[in-house]
Amino acid sequence: MIRDLAWKCGQRFIAGFEGTTVPDDLRRLVKEHKVGNIILFKRNVENRQQLRKLCDDLQELILQETGLPAFIAIDQEGGCVSRLPDDCAIVPTAMALAATGDPQNAYDAGVITARELNALGVNFNLAPVMDVNSNPMNPVIGARSYSDDPAVVSAFGSAMIKGLEKGGVMSCAKHFPGHGDTAVDSHLGLPKVEKTLEELEACELIPFRAAIEAGVSAIMTTHILFPKLEEENLPATMSKTIMQDVLRGRLGYDGLIVSDCMMMDAIAKFYGPVPGTLAACNAGVDMICICHDPALTGQACAEVVKNGDSSMTDAAAERIIAAKEKLLAAGDVSIVGCEAHRARNREMRAASITRVGAQVPKLGGNPFFVGCFPFVPSLVASPIERSVCFPEWMQQKFGGTCMVTEVYPPSASIAAAYKAAKDASCIVLCTFNAHMKQQQLVLMRALAELGKPMVVCAMRDPYDLMKLPEGVCGLLAYEYSLDALEALRPVLAGEMVAEGKLSVRLS
Repeated sequence: MIRDLAWKCGQRFIAGFEGTTVPDDLRRLVKEHKVGNIILFKRNVENRQQLRKLCDDLQELILQETGLPAFIAIDQEGGCVSRLPDDCAIVPTAMALAATGDPQNAYDAGVITARELNALGVNFNLAPVMDVNSNPMNPVIGARSYSDDPAVVSAFGSAMIKGLEKGGVMSCAKHFPGHGDTAVDSHLGLPKVEKTLEELEACELIPFRAAIEAGVSAIMTTHILFPKLEEENLPATMSKTIMQDVLRGRLGYDGLIVSDCMMMDAIAKFYGPVPGTLAACNAGVDMICICHDPALTGQACAEVVKNGDSSMTDAAAERIIAAKEKLLAAGDVSIVGCEAHRARNREMRAASITRVGAQVPKLGGNPFFVGCFPFVPSLVASPIERSVCFPEWMQQKFGGTCMVTEVYPPSASIAAAYKAAKDASCIVLCTFNAHMKQQQLVLMRALAELGKPMVVCAMRDPYDLMKLPEGVCGLLAYEYSLDALEALRPVLAGEMVAEGKLSVRLS
């Protein structure tokens, strides 16, 4: 295989596609541009057997066309960001792991995730999130972060990295130099963080230093403006100053640098994905993610071949080849979803359930369960599983009555819930990012006025409980999933005490 400039540029791209088998447009992309890497999403996955065959087919295609194995990447953070199917064992979300208070749980979660991914044929996990979630109104990070304390993020994120690497997959710390202190989702806009390098060193950069020390294989960039670091109007992904002077120079990082998706609006809307890709490559980003369009990936690859900095491409190719030489063969798919993994996950979720406010009241003979279905809070989240409904599931377990409300319940729904709760022995309200969909908080306050025993279960970000009414019990589950409902049930039943510890400030 001739390793010319075009071949080297092809190795710098990570392509996404539609469908659960290898489509023709992806085959053309690999054949024509020697693109050597793939990213998978929920849309590509049906079950573990299908996923393993898809990965085997992708490896066969890319090895034949490029002479090297493929990085097959996925965002398998656990909990609220998961791409794997139900026949796999999904570990808790990051903030839930931190709530257990024991970094060993993050390490075990990394090992479990890596073993399952390796057996499925996935060798590159775009996790963990090393962002410090210092802004409660952050719409895209939230419970994906371990904490608003950089020391906690460092401890749990490093443990996760070590577990992933031990379990046989590459890890990736994201989103450098930090996506935690913003109220804008870079999937939908162009955030700006007005912090100096010294301020970033005191918070955001601490977990990335820890990740490097822990042996992380890759670091993912973020599409955020840092004008105190980069004087030009360029996000971190496109900034040579941030990539070279800060990440390579100040932090001394010599591993792979990977971009976040170049089709996100922060790049596509303000710079264009192809010009943005060229700028990122010339800034020193080794690998470019274009997650949804093989044809666009081809255009971007051709642009880098034509106008890219060849010295950057040479250096990137060396790092990519070195990393691919260390890839492990895929394991036995029978380990995926095994009872040992599921049992360990149940232990971790049980340890993560966190109580704030009053003690958990007895439900009594006529509990009233109320709340909304989950929704997609950001484009990075997994598609919604409509079969999981907190009020209906809890009513089936405990009896009583239930009501499913809208995500943003109007006055009529709030009045109906108030009326339905009047005869209840206990009110149990489920919220889902109510701190951003604040009509849910109006419902919470209205129900609290009844003066009955009451529990509010926050099913994603903990900030829903910042304004918990006096005398009301709050429980944090950190993800809206069947696994989380199973973890909450014994706590609501009085069979188990919630022992999780808050890893963020609710103030």
